[in-house]
Amino acid sequence: MVELAATMRAEAHLPERSLWREEVRATVALAWPIVLTNLGQTAMTATDVLMMGRLGPDALAAGALGANLYMLPLIFGLGLVTATSPMVAIELGRRRHSVRDVRRTVRQGFWLAVLVALPIWLFLWNAEPILVALGQQPDLAAQAASYVHTLQWAVLPFYLYLVLRSFLSALERPGWALVVVFLAVAFNVLANWCLMFGNLGFPALGLPGSGIATTISSLLMFAGLAVVVTRDRRFRRYRLFGRFWRSDWPRLGALLRLGLPIAGILTFEVSIFNAASFLMGLIGAASLAAYAIAIQVASLAFMVPMGIGQAATVRVARAFGAGDADAVSRAGWTAYALGVGFMTLTATVMVFQPQLLISAFLDPADPRNAAVARLAVGFLAFAGLFQIVDGAQAVGVGMLRGLHDTAVPMLFGLVGYWGVGLPLGVLLAFPLGFEGNGIWVGLCAGLAVVAVLLLWRWLRRHRLMAQP
Repeated sequence: MVELAATMRAEAHLPERSLWREEVRATVALAWPIVLTNLGQTAMTATDVLMMGRLGPDALAAGALGANLYMLPLIFGLGLVTATSPMVAIELGRRRHSVRDVRRTVRQGFWLAVLVALPIWLFLWNAEPILVALGQQPDLAAQAASYVHTLQWAVLPFYLYLVLRSFLSALERPGWALVVVFLAVAFNVLANWCLMFGNLGFPALGLPGSGIATTISSLLMFAGLAVVVTRDRRFRRYRLFGRFWRSDWPRLGALLRLGLPIAGILTFEVSIFNAASFLMGLIGAASLAAYAIAIQVASLAFMVPMGIGQAATVRVARAFGAGDADAVSRAGWTAYALGVGFMTLTATVMVFQPQLLISAFLDPADPRNAAVARLAVGFLAFAGLFQIVDGAQAVGVGMLRGLHDTAVPMLFGLVGYWGVGLPLGVLLAFPLGFEGNGIWVGLCAGLAVVAVLLLWRWLRRHRLMAQP
């Protein structure tokens, strides 16, 4: 507390412009490794999709179905364990050298990872009947299930990795997570090449081989960070794995109270994109494959504002824990400007250079891909249009998360994604005959509603904090 108070007194004597410059520097320094780590994590899925495209349009469509079914419960659990980061950050804002409370939070994050993985495994094991019940073609459902049955075992090591990554981010030391994830991505590329296509003497397993590759890569990610936090002198003093079996029900309850709304808004957001995937499957395999390409490009771009939002959570939470309202404001608005500004640039590329992006996934000159490529051009134009509001809502929810404000944003997500976005998309796609384009318009509208509501919530909290 003495060091923190001294830091706050020193900052109070800096000119306002210098404080904003320092905030930009600190946010960028924290955000860029997180952004690259997010990109690395997404690169695993992108690698899978890229290689599935080489198996043919049907394999790409089936892989997209399986990946979307996998992501729905995965994101819910991700939201739960992500609560580790703001809890640790606020504690460090109160007491910079806190050890015991940080350790308690991280250990219960591990517990939560194990508890949530068990029902997810059970759900994913029934992938084929679930997809058939959702109206998907039986042959595509069977192929998708073969992929999910090998991919599902990546859930637990991925969650354990996320807990450790949240710990490092809250300490504003995200560099090791970046190193580990990019080593895992390189391994995933090699493993996919071997197990999907039968190279280097391995059997050609097709889609199931991709799931095995990602599972092993996730194990390597967790193992890599586990080595870091037990060997690096800056982290080993926390003894995160010591007496792992000891329960701490109050701390676990606190994680759940914070994490459930985070899981809720993430699930509402991701599930509307999953629902869009299933609706594309009802339109046809070409629409589904084109959607898989467009959403993969959009997802890669989204990793940047998502990472900036995660950095905003840490910066806002540490200022909030220290009781510094001005620092909270600077942290939030700096992240917001960075996130929205970046997504404006990516929107321009998607709208004006779609062919360049599509060629990374399939050969547009191949007659078999003509229908998919044509649809993907239009879908990327719509994806470009929602980039700005998507970035705004990603950073906005991170800013509010730093204030431990998660319940109301969850309700905003429910209203925007499922009250506006999905019904509008279904109406435009089927009764009005706009098909895939109508679904994309619904997605854009839902994201815009959530972005506006989150901004209103931040402004309201900002005014309340500014009052003496």
